[in-house]
Amino acid sequence: MLDYAQARRLMVDCQLRTFDVNDNAVLDVFDSIPREHFVPKNQEPFAYIDQPLRLGGAGGDVRVSPAPMVLGRMVQALKLHAGANTLDVATGYGYAAAVMAQLGATVTALESDADLAAIARDRLQGKAEVVEGPLEAGLTAKAPFDAILINGRVETRPQALLDQLRDGGRLICVFGPAKGAKVMLFVRAGDAFGSRPLFDASLPPLAAFAEKAAFAF
Repeated sequence: MLDYAQARRLMVDCQLRTFDVNDNAVLDVFDSIPREHFVPKNQEPFAYIDQPLRLGGAGGDVRVSPAPMVLGRMVQALKLHAGANTLDVATGYGYAAAVMAQLGATVTALESDADLAAIARDRLQGKAEVVEGPLEAGLTAKAPFDAILINGRVETRPQALLDQLRDGGRLICVFGPAKGAKVMLFVRAGDAFGSRPLFDASLPPLAAFAEKAAFAF
């Protein structure tokens, strides 16, 4: 039988630490949360590989749990503080929400797939509030947010979500086309939004943020 605790420690030491995740609080949280609890049963033996894991999703709108080293860098870049009002978009089974909640953030997990929202609610056990709704709309009722994390690739600028950041708030996502996508950090400054790429990454696209096909003559 797989020793999940040992696999989790190897994930932290051989994936996160070697990929510039150096925040001790972030490392401790990844070492303490059982990722196997936040994936489908048939994916449990693969919970600690350095690959995104498919969680499900209707039609072509796939949900994945990002590779741990990618998620670790993303969470670290958000610079969460205790009580930070945080939105986890396309939460899937709720792993990223659990990580951010254990770091002390107040997390709302947004999911448009009803079945996945129900699973996340069950797996999170009250660590984060799970809300079902359209991903691209965000959650104005809970705004403004200190931090927003999107689990999936975004092909268009998520302006409605950016508008829900408070001044100084941060949004992080995998942004761009399938080839050449990067983890992008957006930071709000008044009514302006700065952005900078952090590193290359690849995730399946989220239908809610897909580039619309242009009409060609």
